[in-house]
Amino acid sequence: MTTTNHATDVRIKDVSLFLLPVETRVPLKFGAETLLNVTCARAKVTVEDRNGRCASGWGETPLSVQWVWPSELPYARRHAELIEFCTRLAAAWTEFSEFGHPIELGHAFHNGMLLSLQARFNRSRDEEPMPYLAGLVAASVFDQAIHDAYGVLHEVDIYQTYNSQFMSQDLACFLEPVEVAGRTKISFEGLFPGDFLVKKPPSRLPVWHLVGGLDPLLPGELTGDEPDDGYPVLLQDWIRRDGLFCLKVKLRGNDSDWDYYRLEKIGAIAVSSGIKWLTADFNCTVQDPAYVNQILDRLAVEHPDVFEMVLYVEQPFPYDLQQHRIDVHSVSQRKPLFLDESAHDWKHVRLGHELGWTGVALKTCKTQTGALLSLCWAKAHGMPLMVQDLTNPMLAQIPHVRLAAHGGTIMGVESNAMQFYPEASALEQAVHPGLFQRRGGVLDLSTIAGPGFGYRVEEIGRKLGAPVSIR
Repeated sequence: MTTTNHATDVRIKDVSLFLLPVETRVPLKFGAETLLNVTCARAKVTVEDRNGRCASGWGETPLSVQWVWPSELPYARRHAELIEFCTRLAAAWTEFSEFGHPIELGHAFHNGMLLSLQARFNRSRDEEPMPYLAGLVAASVFDQAIHDAYGVLHEVDIYQTYNSQFMSQDLACFLEPVEVAGRTKISFEGLFPGDFLVKKPPSRLPVWHLVGGLDPLLPGELTGDEPDDGYPVLLQDWIRRDGLFCLKVKLRGNDSDWDYYRLEKIGAIAVSSGIKWLTADFNCTVQDPAYVNQILDRLAVEHPDVFEMVLYVEQPFPYDLQQHRIDVHSVSQRKPLFLDESAHDWKHVRLGHELGWTGVALKTCKTQTGALLSLCWAKAHGMPLMVQDLTNPMLAQIPHVRLAAHGGTIMGVESNAMQFYPEASALEQAVHPGLFQRRGGVLDLSTIAGPGFGYRVEEIGRKLGAPVSIR
């Protein structure tokens, strides 16, 4: 186990939090709820090294309340409490005095301060507890900003720092070895995240389009209330305009007939439009593997061409794996089965692996640190990866696509902010046109440049207003 101090270590000097409201152009359905607007949390974190040199970095994520905190509590209450928790995290980071690499700082904070802060926060409330996933999403903006600031300080791409040259601790300090019949199967001694990353990441990635549960598919489904803003509405228009060949289908998970016929209808459009790949996302609403199996088996018999297009199935079951220990081997025998909401951290990935899940969908909104550690554990155990979207606009898009490029996914990256709020990223698009427009079915990462995440924030020039008061 490698543990040494580096001159490149940093600590937190200052933290600021900004809130950016965004309105959707069309509704986005998450399970039983619908997203009509979202608040993006953006953090600016200043770090300093042992010699007092300072630099600032940025992190951002949409606070998608419906996804991180499904509940019957009023949306406004959950939204307000999630923002309140963000402010408490910002204050906690200003009091965090440890030195280290961003992965070392993030791991220490998330496994100590974050857990205790969320426990205190939940004890102070007289209603249902805020889920751990919500706490992780709130924490991610600060974690991303620390990674970015570290790269800026040392004038290096952050992905060039996930190795022994910059890190004091190897992966054995974060990930436990797995034992089989009393023998160690996987050891992380002497290994670093960089050992599991793509050596020459691509500058172009295949991109997945999200077909929401409320999206009209055919002209006869139009109501006349659709936006007339120059962007497509119908699925085939999106496919033609963006050259798409990967579609992610949102399903209900509690109405098998609706789910099957939705897959059937989208499958027919896919076949006629030259789509290569589909994935089915049940959004944690299924309780029994038989529900998914019956849909897949029926699809295989009645529409084998569509069945073959299904590259994987995403998160049908409740995301709390500890509470819902469902054996899912029967599903993964039919199609690869990917954790998404359940993949909070590498320990949850390990539990999922034991229950029969075969792959992991990573998200930067669960922290850059946590995503990298989950990536390493998953790859060491032969689990394929995807990187899924949280409808990331503006700066949030850049760490998202970079994780996909460096992680090595089975097929590109999901990216759908341009479907639901394209104008929100107009300033960023002017600097990174290929990241915020899907052309020929791909995203173009070639404009990302410079230290940290390569945002090029100064060129974007977005005005943020006053930061949120932190206490």
